[in-house]
Amino acid sequence: MEVTKHLFLNLSFLMILLFISLIFIEKSKKFTLSKSSIVLFFMAALWICIQFSYSPISYARFDLRIIPLVVGGLYVGIGPILVGSALILRGFYGLDSGLFLTTLLYIPFAIVVWRLHPWFWKQLPPRRVLIAIGFGVVLGVLTIFGMVLSDTHANWFDVWFAYLVIPATGIGIIAYSIEFVRKNSEMRQQLIKAEKLKAVEQMGAAISHEIRNPLTAASGFVQLLEDDYLPRQKRKEYLAIVKEELHSAERVIQDYLTFAKPAIESFQDLNVKRELKQIISIVQPLANQNSVAISTEFAVLGNIKGDQQKFRQCFVNVLKNAIEAMPNGGSLMVSTEYSHDFVSIIIKDTGIGMSTEQLERLGEPFYSTKGKNGTGLGMMVVYSIVRAMEGFISVESELGAGTTFQFKFPASLRS
Repeated sequence: MEVTKHLFLNLSFLMILLFISLIFIEKSKKFTLSKSSIVLFFMAALWICIQFSYSPISYARFDLRIIPLVVGGLYVGIGPILVGSALILRGFYGLDSGLFLTTLLYIPFAIVVWRLHPWFWKQLPPRRVLIAIGFGVVLGVLTIFGMVLSDTHANWFDVWFAYLVIPATGIGIIAYSIEFVRKNSEMRQQLIKAEKLKAVEQMGAAISHEIRNPLTAASGFVQLLEDDYLPRQKRKEYLAIVKEELHSAERVIQDYLTFAKPAIESFQDLNVKRELKQIISIVQPLANQNSVAISTEFAVLGNIKGDQQKFRQCFVNVLKNAIEAMPNGGSLMVSTEYSHDFVSIIIKDTGIGMSTEQLERLGEPFYSTKGKNGTGLGMMVVYSIVRAMEGFISVESELGAGTTFQFKFPASLRS
């Protein structure tokens, strides 16, 4: 069974090549399969088959060139190219009767698979696998008849078994692998599209809901303002409410735009200590209203690169959330740490805390820990701005024990 043994060895080389190629394609996200790269792959497989062939006599070579010829011809439509390559490679081993019979067999085969390639791709995947295996069996039988004509003096049971079983098995494995990878790729694309559609639906629902509420209120007060006998004081009061509701709708839109386009166009040096003091002065009235005591502990040094307006927007959101998490009062600690590479900002509250599930979903589009009172846009904006400033966020929290946010930004050289 020498022929069978050598063809099994040949098949193992092909399977290793296929496995390495699949790993490379999976790991290399930037790599795209062009037509030329596919042709080179099949030509390499063809060379391996012929190079590691079994040649008991000079004019007879037992190998598995059938596999790349059938798979490449049917699946890629490069049958003529592969047949031409096979004839050239075979010519290096001698211009003999074996080369003549190979030419006689493979040229018609190249024409047939080239013509059948479009029809082949119209078939269902299981049928494509069976057609490929069938071509392998037919080509194996024709190869054996060619060997009979050239009188290779081989063990014919060994030859029949090797050429009917091993090429068909190899073609079946490779064809099934191709169909499996294609199906997985299609499913992955469908999943990505479904996730994008779901995100769009959630976005539309959330923005529609958050904008409709203030607009509905504003519309109602505008109708009241149409009353010609409305007292002047009431008219001013209603106009103030309409203005506030419109500002509320504008804030929702602004938060969404910040999330959708977080890129920072111009970076400037920000003194973290000075910026945080300004931000704390903005939220101090809210803290007083909620009986929250704010304490600070700032490092002497600490400059980062970023956008001042977006930086303030980010930390106003975080501090407001922290204060609102302490409806019955508490303490809020804001501190900074400086190292040569990073500036860290730590915000620690003694509020209601978050569960593990809430922590995992924090920053997720349109998810809010405030339930119906929150839009889910605030923390989205925070995460987007921090990413745009090349920073990182880590959060630790425990229900009833408070939450700690740690932000790390690359330190500016001016620190």
